[in-house]
Amino acid sequence: MTPLMTIDPISSAPPQALLSRYAESAMWLARYMERIENLARLIDVTETFVRSGAGNGWQAIIQINADEETFFSIHGEATAERVIGFYVTDRDNPNSIASLARYARENARALRPLISTEMWTQLNIFTQFIRDLKAEDIRPTVITALCARIKQECQTHTGITEGTFYRDQSAAFYQAGKHLERADQITRLIDIKYHTLLPSSVEVGSQVDIGQWTSVLRSAAGYHAYMRVMANDMRPSSIVGFLLKSEAFPRSLTTNLRHLHGNISRLRTDYKLRATGDILEELEFLRASLYDQSAEEIIVRGLHEFLDWVQCRLLDIQTSIAQAFWSVPSEKSSGVSEAAQTQFQN
Repeated sequence: MTPLMTIDPISSAPPQALLSRYAESAMWLARYMERIENLARLIDVTETFVRSGAGNGWQAIIQINADEETFFSIHGEATAERVIGFYVTDRDNPNSIASLARYARENARALRPLISTEMWTQLNIFTQFIRDLKAEDIRPTVITALCARIKQECQTHTGITEGTFYRDQSAAFYQAGKHLERADQITRLIDIKYHTLLPSSVEVGSQVDIGQWTSVLRSAAGYHAYMRVMANDMRPSSIVGFLLKSEAFPRSLTTNLRHLHGNISRLRTDYKLRATGDILEELEFLRASLYDQSAEEIIVRGLHEFLDWVQCRLLDIQTSIAQAFWSVPSEKSSGVSEAAQTQFQN
């Protein structure tokens, strides 16, 4: 079988083959940078929420990342200092910002022939900044400023990528990774806050403290957007509906599934990657399941069960993409893949 040729849809440049490792690294670079930004925002919002005297929400971060077993095998209690250290500078924790930044840089290094000097330079500066953090830099009293810097660096990366990354197959895989990560993170955030953290004395679906739901919106970078359109409605069902089904909010589940479908469709139509057929069917089924239910119906039928089902479908989609294009079923944690020398096939 001959390798698939990538033809520039605008110019008449000679066609080029895209290595599988480039597609894989582009997708994981996007996912890791999104994950870093989401984690920094979650730590920042949690610190503010706890400092206001509204309760101890540090364990929620552990639950969102499904790290209970790992964390509590090391630490006896989820205090601010321990959780922040575990998720910012602990290099033994694969879900820490320090580890994610290292993974992002390794994937960027694998992409070096394709990305701009600006992208590469900014990622190197950011990674060095994270590597140099010391214990005094992550104290709860200064964590807000640190999280602001981390979020700014991630947003700078996004802006540089938007302005310099050539729009070919690798860019489509990068965008697919970004939207897949956002879809996964929003479901985890809603699930933990609505289900796991809901007080045992309160029935699912009843009114929950407004401060907690405000923290959910802020954790999703959606507070100001929500207040523009739903300022007088702080019902949990309305907030859940906004985060799941808004067509205009950039981090909603609906918006990211739509963009992800568009990215995969482009790979199929523009670059003739026929292996995307099953992936598109999975996405269309997931989108239809979300579209056909209101937020209230989802809650009544079981919000936790629905979100768990969505997370499983998103994992299936990631696995399908990996099996179709680089034959690596597990999450990638380095910039070098087993498919490093394998080119896409029809």
